Amino acid sequence: MDPAGRQVFTVDLLERYAAKGRGVITCMAAGNDVILLGTSKGWVIRHDFGLGDSTGRQVFTVDLLERYAAKGRGVITCMAAGNDVILLGTSKGWVIRHDFGLGDSTEIDLSTGRPGEQSIHRVFIDPGGSHCIASVVGSGGVDTFYTHAKWIKPRVLTKLKGLVVNAVAWNRQLITEASTKEVILGTDNGQLHEIAVDEKDKREKYIKFLFQLEELPEAFMDLQMETASIMNGTRYYVMAVTPTRLYSFTGIGSLETVFASYLDRVVHFMELPGEIPNSELHFYFKQRRAVHFAWLSGAGIYHGGLNFGAHHGSPNGDENFVENKALLDYSKLSEGAEAVKPSSMAVSEFHFLLLIGNKVKVSVNDEGRDMWKVYLDMNEYAGALANCRDPLQRDQVYLVQAEAAFASKDYHRAASFFAKINYMLSFEEITLKFITIGEQINRLLLEDDTAVVNHGSEYQSVIKEFRAFLGDCKDVLDEATTMRLLESYGRVEELVYFASLKEQYEIVVHHYIQYKFAPDLIMLDAYETVESWMATNNLNPRKLIPAMMRYSSEPHAKNETHEVIKYLEYCVHRLHNEDPGVHNLLLSLYAKQEDDSALLRFLQCKFGKGRENGPEFFYDPKYALRLCLKEKRMRACVHIYSMMSMHEEAVALALQVDPELAMAEADKVEDDEDLRKKLWLMVAKHVIEQEKGAKRENIRKAIAFLKETDGLLKIEDILPFFPDFALIDDFKEAICSSLEDYNKQIELLKQEMNDATHGADNIRNDISALAQRYAVIEREEECGACRRKILTVGREYQMARGYTSIGPMAPFYVFPCGHAFHAQCLIAHVTRCTNEAQAEYILDLQKQLTLIGGEARKDSNGSLTEESITSVTPVDKLRSQLDDAIASECPFCGDLMIREISLNFILPEEALQVASWEIKPSSLGSQRTLSLPL
Repeated sequence: MDPAGRQVFTVDLLERYAAKGRGVITCMAAGNDVILLGTSKGWVIRHDFGLGDSTGRQVFTVDLLERYAAKGRGVITCMAAGNDVILLGTSKGWVIRHDFGLGDSTEIDLSTGRPGEQSIHRVFIDPGGSHCIASVVGSGGVDTFYTHAKWIKPRVLTKLKGLVVNAVAWNRQLITEASTKEVILGTDNGQLHEIAVDEKDKREKYIKFLFQLEELPEAFMDLQMETASIMNGTRYYVMAVTPTRLYSFTGIGSLETVFASYLDRVVHFMELPGEIPNSELHFYFKQRRAVHFAWLSGAGIYHGGLNFGAHHGSPNGDENFVENKALLDYSKLSEGAEAVKPSSMAVSEFHFLLLIGNKVKVSVNDEGRDMWKVYLDMNEYAGALANCRDPLQRDQVYLVQAEAAFASKDYHRAASFFAKINYMLSFEEITLKFITIGEQINRLLLEDDTAVVNHGSEYQSVIKEFRAFLGDCKDVLDEATTMRLLESYGRVEELVYFASLKEQYEIVVHHYIQYKFAPDLIMLDAYETVESWMATNNLNPRKLIPAMMRYSSEPHAKNETHEVIKYLEYCVHRLHNEDPGVHNLLLSLYAKQEDDSALLRFLQCKFGKGRENGPEFFYDPKYALRLCLKEKRMRACVHIYSMMSMHEEAVALALQVDPELAMAEADKVEDDEDLRKKLWLMVAKHVIEQEKGAKRENIRKAIAFLKETDGLLKIEDILPFFPDFALIDDFKEAICSSLEDYNKQIELLKQEMNDATHGADNIRNDISALAQRYAVIEREEECGACRRKILTVGREYQMARGYTSIGPMAPFYVFPCGHAFHAQCLIAHVTRCTNEAQAEYILDLQKQLTLIGGEARKDSNGSLTEESITSVTPVDKLRSQLDDAIASECPFCGDLMIREISLNFILPEEALQVASWEIKPSSLGSQRTLSLPL
């Protein structure tokens, strides 16, 4: 019924023989307009009822879901459903899991090892179908078990031994397949407990006591929980029912702090008289949020809407977070006979499904087909439009709104509603309505430049009305014509507004490319805005930083995708953006996340991609360090210190976080042995100080650390860090080991000295042998380059530039391989075959030798003396450099000849000569035919 007390419910028998003769219905579960019934003969029957249609056809179907669901393990005592998975508990202590998504079944015997008969009291499954909690009751006592869909063996929750668990509340916003997160359990002795289980741990993380009913210690029969993310944390909303009361709890922080606060304040509850076989509480979820609730109580079905955003200024929030509360009396279900109370209930958007005896009854708001009429009769137009299923129904709602506005002489509002009507009235009928009352609805759009900035002007009023007209008539206005008219009149803002209404986002993005309205866009719809940014070329992300910072300053749920981070990652990794501002903003957002894994990956990423002389990262390391210190991201700080070559600071900070991390940082210094040793001494001092006291085992643990340094530290290096009262016996083994190492090093040094002495003797012998080495040049020996004789040459070779010729012979080179070259020929050959830089270097040396040699001859008047030959002069130095450049190896037997293999046969400067040899075909007209005599 509505707040005014009018009846809006009808009662109908959903299925006269719901169990289909397959035993007595023992339990029921429901979800998504589907109910599951468990029977005493081990059957599961599925009833699927939808929203129906306007033709009066059947609105539900019944089919057999599982023929022998209990598999002969006893009578089905309880059941639960979630995500295409049903969970059955039997009277013989078995839990049977049917997964209709994968098409398999699993049986778990919870009575193993327990004496006497056992029965499953309750089973619970999370909305995702992964986590299961079951309680077993029998002569052996009471136990509660947890199992995961991937587990073979369940785990008993030992801290709940002897407590009968009646209810479970899952945190639907945070629960994952791998972790239950926080879960609330309600017991029959009026207690609430918190539990969390991670699948990989194979056991519960913790079980905490939360609350105890003191005033009226009744059993908790059902629980529901919802959460909401706010500025300063997470707000919890918990509802719990006993046979006679509905309790409400709310608060900020953890569940433990929320329930602890009720030690100092009154618990809010709603009490209803009467008895009922099973008190149940249900939430209906729409788009992953609870929107209304229903309590199966002794007096009737107490139901209403849920508003988890209302705080009303209370420091702890409003415990009574329900609205539009109402009570459906059971007498409405009995059709004049004596009221029979249901034994179970399920809730959908418009339905209450009630299990009464062996029948299922439904209380429906006209089964959803005519809900728009119900809301329209109540003048709730928004609700009526939301439940319309065809344009004709929407026309009726608009017509009622238009007529109401017309009757109240609000003609502009009436016109806006009349304009939405597509079928029930024609344009001419609507126009005549207004003509008869003399109200003109078409106004001329006059431009008034002086009133553009005056929001109260008539011009602004006209623009506002015109935009309202575009919004109301966007579905009937011709898109191309309207845009062409708006463009022709220069109404750019209205053109963009209409384009956004018609979802022409390319036009909108092109207009907003100037970034003016980016902050407003991202706050209105972050997902669509970021998607449009990523789909647009030539955007400058730096100009979007103010908008992104505004969005990032707002609170976000933990499991909500951070759209700004998504866009910045796209810019950095896909577009390879190098703007420091973009990188700094992304780093700051990473630093504020609870999990620092993304931050560490970002810091370790080399965005420069190894480019030569390019930076490896583009964020400001000093800013990154200040930010990470502020946010207490110590591992990130260690990485930044190390990256800035501040290794001592990195190791000192790492020792506060993890000694293993400090050791890794100390090992990173490879090119400075002294610094590396200093860092390892810092680690050693920390390790020794951690092993406090003079106990022998503690000292031995510290000494064992020496092995981690791979010989870098010795016992004598770490002795100053030990307490003065440590006994020498504790160090005996390490000292002896150190002395043995020294002895080995001494012996090794002796061997190395002997080897060095022998090596020096060998080198001296080789030098003596080289001093006696010579080569014989035959009289007929030819130069390898010019093929002239080495010993007798023409006068032009007698004085090579930079060399002094004694007698008739020109200077020459002889190589160990036997090849010989005139000095001038060798220079010419090498410069021709080597690269350009080396050739210029050789020619420069030759030029300097020529100049210096000429001056020397001038000073000595062309005479050579013994002193001038034997003295070391700049000429000798240059000649030595020239010898190294051209005669370090034989040009025919060394690398120079090998490199010549890759040279072209035809040099670039010979291109014209090659072209002159090209044979070109003559034209057909110039061909001649010659007859030859045979």
